[in-house]
Amino acid sequence: MQNGDIIRIFKKTIHNIPRNYMSVAYVLLVIVVVTLLMAVKVVPQQSAYIMERLGRFHGVLQPGISFIIPFFDRIAYKHSLKEKALDIPEQICITKDNVQVRMDGVIFIQVIDPQKASYGINDYNFAVSQLAQTTMRSEIGKLDLDRTFEERMTINRAVVQAIDEAAISWGVKVLRYEIKNITPPQSVLVAMEKQMQAERERRAVILQSDGEKQAAINLAEGQKQKVVLESEGLRARQINEAEGEAAALLSVAEATAQSIRLVAGAINTEGGMDAVQLKVAENLVEQFGKLAKTNNTLILPANFADMGSLIASAMSVVKSESNKK
Repeated sequence: MQNGDIIRIFKKTIHNIPRNYMSVAYVLLVIVVVTLLMAVKVVPQQSAYIMERLGRFHGVLQPGISFIIPFFDRIAYKHSLKEKALDIPEQICITKDNVQVRMDGVIFIQVIDPQKASYGINDYNFAVSQLAQTTMRSEIGKLDLDRTFEERMTINRAVVQAIDEAAISWGVKVLRYEIKNITPPQSVLVAMEKQMQAERERRAVILQSDGEKQAAINLAEGQKQKVVLESEGLRARQINEAEGEAAALLSVAEATAQSIRLVAGAINTEGGMDAVQLKVAENLVEQFGKLAKTNNTLILPANFADMGSLIASAMSVVKSESNKK
């Protein structure tokens, strides 16, 4: 039966009531309608309502339509089950090396137990925010300033772990924490800028020296390879020249040996000795003729007039050499 049907029934009933009781009927109608509206509760999606009966926890109304007993039951708390982001206010933290830095962040939480979130703590949003600040100060105090910028993820995990352990009894789950800003004092910023500039200059000098070193190495390596190649070329040239000279000498020797063998063969033939004597006589006369042209003084052997004896002496030398061979 809908609320409109109930109202029509009451209107028909009121028409049958005398006019003296009309005001009372209207009052009763209003009371009944209000009571029915109070008995019906519609819970939105991703929400949870805490219902108390006579001041005590009675149950959690889930998303959808629910009915309660008016004047006995009441909705004490309303919780959203969606993930919620809380802004952590900026605060001053002191690092391990006694440097004051200003830090802020954001934390993401979600209600997982509406009953504990209602009765476990008065204001879980405030409690989570305060616990995040104290935990962040504690974690920053364990690190030097330089490591503070490098260890953001470590700090985030430490804050989440510390709050998550405490928030179990609050019915709240800490999903993640993120540091938004880390602001050192102005003097520290100036010093850090100078340090970074010096570091960049040092790296530039190192890179330049490395480049010059590599260039010198490359140049030396090129010179080395040039000398090696030139020496190898000279060696190959000398080997080729030596091999050529050896081959030439060998060819000359072979030709001389062949000519000697031919001469020896000719001498051993019939009339060979006579030809040799004739050749010796011709060479003797020719050589003495050359000496007479080039020198004013000429020394002759005692038996020069006896040409036959000279030829006989030369032939004896030729024969002795032939016998040795």
